[in-house]
Amino acid sequence: MGALDQLLNGFAQALTLTNIGWCLLGTILGTAVGILPGIGPALTIALLLPVTAYLDATGAFIMFAGLYYGAMYGSSTTSILLNTPGESGSIVTAVEGYRMAKAGRGAAALATAAIGSFVAGTVGTLLLTFLAPAIARMAIAFGPAEYFAIAVFAFAAVSSMLGTSPARGVWSLFLGITAGVVGIDSLTGQSRFTMGFPTLLDGISIVVVAVGLFAVGEALWVASQPSMRIQEVEAVRGSLWMTRDEWRRSWKPWLRGTFIGFPFGALPAGGTEIPTFVSYTLEKKLSSRPEEFGHGAIEGVAGPEAANNAAVAGVLVPLLTLGLPTSATAAIMLAAFQEYGLQPGPLLFLTNADLVWSLIASLYIGNLALLVLNLPLVGLWVRLLTIPQHFLYGGILVFSTLGVYSLNRSVTDLVLLLLFGLVGWIMRRFDIPVAPCIIGLILGPMAEEQLRRALSISQGSLVDALSRPLTLVILALAVLVVVVPALLSRRKKA
Repeated sequence: MGALDQLLNGFAQALTLTNIGWCLLGTILGTAVGILPGIGPALTIALLLPVTAYLDATGAFIMFAGLYYGAMYGSSTTSILLNTPGESGSIVTAVEGYRMAKAGRGAAALATAAIGSFVAGTVGTLLLTFLAPAIARMAIAFGPAEYFAIAVFAFAAVSSMLGTSPARGVWSLFLGITAGVVGIDSLTGQSRFTMGFPTLLDGISIVVVAVGLFAVGEALWVASQPSMRIQEVEAVRGSLWMTRDEWRRSWKPWLRGTFIGFPFGALPAGGTEIPTFVSYTLEKKLSSRPEEFGHGAIEGVAGPEAANNAAVAGVLVPLLTLGLPTSATAAIMLAAFQEYGLQPGPLLFLTNADLVWSLIASLYIGNLALLVLNLPLVGLWVRLLTIPQHFLYGGILVFSTLGVYSLNRSVTDLVLLLLFGLVGWIMRRFDIPVAPCIIGLILGPMAEEQLRRALSISQGSLVDALSRPLTLVILALAVLVVVVPALLSRRKKA
């Protein structure tokens, strides 16, 4: 059955009333958390993991995907009206968007951001539809050595490209891998690092770590800040319809931003920051009015916002086909798959094809819902910015504690939640990235298991285990990911 036939089957499931409801809930909730600075999709999905454990897997992932897309769109609202990006991918949007708002053109900036998000999300989902099955078919040929090499590549990428220094990224990664080896060894059945606590025999729950680092850590960090003032919000003035000239100046940046953002999203640690900056720089060079940049150029909003949303679709390609998370949010979604007993990868397209194609189909529906719902509701979303942060984060602490306790009714989980919350606060205090820790926790046990299987096949020879051509290529890329940024940084200092 071809990709189009599978997609049509996916639409048949995604268009049920229940799944449409989950999709709409995800997009609305995602827009709300994108608008609230500091919340973000990773934190929200982590908070929802305990709740969605009781839901149907298809409905839960449709909601998560809608939430992810919605958060990317919602963060543009704060960038334009508040000059405070809700997500790191909207930092560039604030450069031109806020100046447009100050000049009374905030409505046009919000419109080009919304339409650009729709265009990029739809084209990105089309690319996902046709690329993902092809990559999955190729990945079926991967053996244990190749999967170990992919995990090493992910470790190298996230630890060297995130944060202010590779050392901080490696520290975060090591913490995640250490937490991942607690429990019973899957190959020998021996208990490891449980310190005599029977509740740790099943290992440290990914949900506990994710909620602790993201939710509790963020709440403690905000509470430790001396000022939590409500900032001045620019009013939305004028019609939300764009002029003919604004349409003419926006459509090319939408397309260029889409094809810049999608491949970056598919790369480990590619994220949304780099493609948005690349898009902004390109639009400035190609613009017939470069003097407007820095003073409210609409191209500087249209291109980066398209790149931002296209990267989200790119993130889902390695996640679904290889089980490889390339961002913190993707890592939390991978944890959600594992909570349902599912392992993303090439076999997911064979064993759970209905879920995968329903998820992809729901992305098209979610994109349309974002466009139809959010433009008329801009005024409503802006009111969320007036919620005092002490109420907001107090609610997050209560919700996260109740959610984690509801999973296993375990006091140990609550103690671990507090410990990882304190670790999350320390990581923010010293600018240590959180994403490597989550990816290390999830991929660490998989890397260990695959390496041991590869050594078993090669009768204990590490050289033979890692000498397959594809394995060597992936490991060489991992070395380059570490070495090249270090060389470029040293060259800049020289």
